[in-house]
Amino acid sequence: MPSALRDWLDKPNTGRGVHLAADDGGWEFRDYGELASAARRTAGALVEEGVRPGDVVCLILPTDFTCVETYFAVWAAGATVCLITPPLFQDGDDYVAHVAAILRQASPALVVASDGLADYARRAMAGAGLDGEPWRPRQADEEAEVRPAGELALLQFTSGSSGSPRGVMVTWENLEANSELIAREAGYEDGDVVASWLPLYHDMGLIGCFLTPIARQGTLKLMRPDHFIRDPARWLRCFGEAAHTAAPPFAYAYCARRVKPEQLEGLDVSGWKMALIGAEPIDPHTLEVFAQLMEPFGFSRTMFKPAYGMAETTLLVTMDDVPRDPLAVRPDPEALAFGQPVRILDQHTLGPESLGAKAGWVVGCGTPEDDVPVAIVDDEGRELDSGLLGEIVVGGPSACPGYFAGAEAKSTRFMDGKVYTGDAGFFHEGQLFVLGRMGDSIKVRGRSVYVEDLESKIAEVSGLGKGRIVVVGVPGAGRKGLALFAETQDEAWIGGVREMLRRRLGDDVELTIVVGAGLIQRTSSGKPRRRYMWERLQGGHMEGARIIS
Repeated sequence: MPSALRDWLDKPNTGRGVHLAADDGGWEFRDYGELASAARRTAGALVEEGVRPGDVVCLILPTDFTCVETYFAVWAAGATVCLITPPLFQDGDDYVAHVAAILRQASPALVVASDGLADYARRAMAGAGLDGEPWRPRQADEEAEVRPAGELALLQFTSGSSGSPRGVMVTWENLEANSELIAREAGYEDGDVVASWLPLYHDMGLIGCFLTPIARQGTLKLMRPDHFIRDPARWLRCFGEAAHTAAPPFAYAYCARRVKPEQLEGLDVSGWKMALIGAEPIDPHTLEVFAQLMEPFGFSRTMFKPAYGMAETTLLVTMDDVPRDPLAVRPDPEALAFGQPVRILDQHTLGPESLGAKAGWVVGCGTPEDDVPVAIVDDEGRELDSGLLGEIVVGGPSACPGYFAGAEAKSTRFMDGKVYTGDAGFFHEGQLFVLGRMGDSIKVRGRSVYVEDLESKIAEVSGLGKGRIVVVGVPGAGRKGLALFAETQDEAWIGGVREMLRRRLGDDVELTIVVGAGLIQRTSSGKPRRRYMWERLQGGHMEGARIIS
């Protein structure tokens, strides 16, 4: 299958390329001619190794030029890319088990790993029952021709850790449609510079800030996440030249907390076009403190582009492409019920009054485009009018066909060419407002944390049997929430569980603990009816339930 995303490999622009952050504070540069040649020689080595069009190739590589070249080498060989996160902050054994679960599902023809990550890869391959050794990137003597590709461009495993990871099948059609949507919504023009520190294994970093600019042979300034954490001012200084970026809300809050104005002396960011915010609920306070830090250097609040997306829709669903200050609203938490009107207690556009507007507030994520239709539906799948709370459903060519190898999720479903997201939201004044997950996961610092994992840990810490515990991700305005249902009258275990969850999730996840008898409702196949249980509690229909504050 031909694809514009690979065209640059045959027609590289040697006047542009990728600037990769170095550990000494400088930048390394390679133009697209060098990158294309290296990718095609690496593709030749992959073909010699037996990789064929349509095969899956898993990459376990740090963000460096070898990763860039190998990624496109897999595409040049006609294969499907599956990028797997390096270990970062995970325990070694937990990381190996997670990678092994991915490998079992992906069934790759080849696992590629750097020297530093080869031992992890070897152990994961053994755990997945795969023979052989991880393949170290190398280049053939001759450049390979770009081969025909199969249907799938990439397998995007949803972020976070879970005992049963799910790989989203992203077709070439999906990827091309979403890349075009991103460029259009961002106002991307030929020659624009993109700056990013986001990891490449995450959909926002991979598709939004890596594949989209490279396919257009734009200039990319790429940092690793640890570069950003050590020196967030280095990222901000990119915007004396760069026009586009994307990051989760915590990154903007981190900059406002860590960066001093004197570190930015002489910087002019007035040419900055787009600072996309996504991957988790957005509170206006975070945006305002960042705006106040950057305003003296030419930043405008209209540069903020709140957005909504997910791996199952390739990436982007909506982004506010109108040059205006973001709109924040505060819904009545007591009136948040599926199928019912959302009562707005207060609203304002971003500005000084946004300071302190954290939990309880949510920011609009723009109006859907015609080629990405978005609907809000009730529990029966009936479309709801504007102002009513329901589940967000996404259609159009960016909607992926499903999970690889028949995997299933409990909240997100694929039906009739649409993605039933498992996210709660509503329309207000033409914009989509997203309250977050309701069901099997929550977003914490840009990664999905699956409730099944939490249930296992809670059962261990509390001493209660796993069958007596159900955790539900619940939506709320400007916050992340969990409800823990425990079939017990005892409360002695609660302190230890709260502390464990605080260490694992941070301080910004609101926890509701419910105890009592007969709380847990299950389907005929024994699966917890998570959203149903939360709605029964909210509606006052859960007899014998006690909420522990």
